[in-house]
Parts: sequence; structure tokens; C-alpha cells
Amino acid sequence: MATTINKQVVLLDYVTGFAKESDLVITSTTIDLRVPKGSMTALVKNLYLSCDPYMRNRMRKPDPLSPATAQSFTPGKPISGFGVSKVIDSGHSDYEEGDLIWGAVGWEEYSVITPIPNLHFKIHHTNFPLSYYTGLLGMPGMTAYVGFYEICTPKKGDTVFVSAASGAVGQLVGQFAKLMGCYVVGSAGSKEKVDLLKNKFGFDDAFNYKEEHNLIGALKRCFPEGIDIYFESVGGKMLDAVILNMRPHGRIAACGMISQYNLKNPEGIYGLSLITYKRIRIEGFNCFDYFHKYSEFLEFVVPYIKEGKIKYVEDVADGLESAPAALVGLFHGKNVGKQLVVVSPS
Repeated sequence: MATTINKQVVLLDYVTGFAKESDLVITSTTIDLRVPKGSMTALVKNLYLSCDPYMRNRMRKPDPLSPATAQSFTPGKPISGFGVSKVIDSGHSDYEEGDLIWGAVGWEEYSVITPIPNLHFKIHHTNFPLSYYTGLLGMPGMTAYVGFYEICTPKKGDTVFVSAASGAVGQLVGQFAKLMGCYVVGSAGSKEKVDLLKNKFGFDDAFNYKEEHNLIGALKRCFPEGIDIYFESVGGKMLDAVILNMRPHGRIAACGMISQYNLKNPEGIYGLSLITYKRIRIEGFNCFDYFHKYSEFLEFVVPYIKEGKIKYVEDVADGLESAPAALVGLFHGKNVGKQLVVVSPS
């Protein structure tokens, strides 16, 4: 059976504090180019890999008290995440050579997967860049769709605040809110990102949280009448400031808290009593619970993309060797838009 070299991104050991590029190394092994006869697996060549904030929690040592570490990576083994791939060989009846798919794969050049419904998806809309399936048409797109429409129950005229607004999810939430006729403000960590929010994605306003000495005051300035909907991706001081500025019966959809992932001791939230007085609803969610609605999401978003009503910005790292820096860079705000890695462009 023919074999080939397979480069992989391997986690050296569990990580505490801020992740470093040196926590991840590139190694090589060999892989068979055919799956065993009678197998239900598929061999795929990975084309693009998705860098996502939740992956930081998977670098932690498993903790029985923390659901976030339930799927921790194994030191000495390749890490995994979402990617776009092409089927090279398959024993699975639903997949054949040449199929394009997106879903869970190893961070490596080739992966052997056991296709799972609602975790691996065939790509039928090939008239869009395949890289979109790491973001706009993949898991981040579903996260934005589910969080905004299912969790936030928006209506025309709502005031909407989006943190980490220039990232893979935030840029879409803001645009979905504008399509609903909402007033939308986003926060980001640089002038370049703030300009992107206002001039490309159509946010009504935006601010650089790093330049604001008083987040409570910044939100009051942007929302003098208060916030109806907050799409939460940051946590910590930002969440505290938002709660103080929420309107009665406000809704908060929590999809992540990136400011807390690298801290040994997460920051406290001091305004929680206002949840009761203002009757605020906070709901955490995981898009994995909604992947059965993926076809519904495509029906919603594809026409908007074709009409040019949704814009998307990607930050592309070239080559598997660049993957550690690309992933770690997420936690320092180095990416502008959706961060992804090109493993093989064809």
C-alpha cells in the first residue's frame, strides 16, 4: 500500500497561562493512502484549517469539574479542529473520492476520519471560496446565526452590542443585526479593526476597547438609552460593563469569553445583581447543538452572499508551519478577520 509523509501540529504538554508558539511543534509521520477494505473511514487531504478561540481550552489539563476541558487535546498527539478537506479514499458509503467536505479533522496534511452526521458536511456550494467553510459557511457562521436569531430573539429597532466584533463570528453578527434593522455597535482592539467595522461591515458605530479607560462610560456614550442585545465573546470587564448598560428585558447570548481563556484565575463579574432587577436573560450556547439546522442556515445566508449583502474578511496564514503562530496570535488580537491556515490550496 502506498504511503506518504504527513506533517502534523502536535501539542507538547498541557498549557497554563498564555499559550506560546513553542507549545506546538511540527512533526512528521507516514500515512497510508488507502483505507482498509471494509472500513467505514475516509482518508482526506486537508486544504484549510480553522483557528478558533475554543481551542485554547482544549490545551488545558482535563478537569472533571470543568466541561470546557472534557475534550482536551492529548500531549504528544496532533491537535484537531475544523477544516476543509478533499476525500482521497473512502470505505464509507456516503463519501467517495473527490468529495469536498468540512468538519472535524486533525491539524495535519492528511487525516483519517469516521464521518459523523452533523459533524462532517459535504460541500455543495462550490461557487464560493472553499476557505469560507472555515468561517462564513462553517462553524463560525452557524455560531453567529444561532446565537443571534435563536438566542437573542431580535426585532427591528433593537440596540445591539457585539464584542470581538471584527472576528470570525462578530463580523457576521453585526451584519445580521443590520439586516434586521437594528442599531449596532462593535468593539475591537485596533484602529484598523474599528475602521473595518464601520466602513466595510456597516456597523453604526465602533470603538477600540484598548483606548477606553472607562468601558462603562464608552457603552453609555454609544447606547444612551441602553443595550437590548449583547453578543458575548469576551467576558471579564467587558461583560461587567455591559450588564450595567443593559436595558430591562435585555438578552445576552454567550458564545465565548476569550479574555479569560489564558488566565489562571478568571475575573469576577460584579454587576450580577442587575440581572434580577433588569430581568436580563443570559444564555450560553454551543453551535454543536444546532448543527441539525445547517441546511436552514445555508438557505438563509447563501442568497445574501450572492447579492453582496454580507461581506467577509479572512486573515490567511500560509502553510502548516505557520499554524502555531496563527492559533496563538488569536489570543493577542493579531488577526484581522477570520484566522485560517492554508495547508494545500488545491
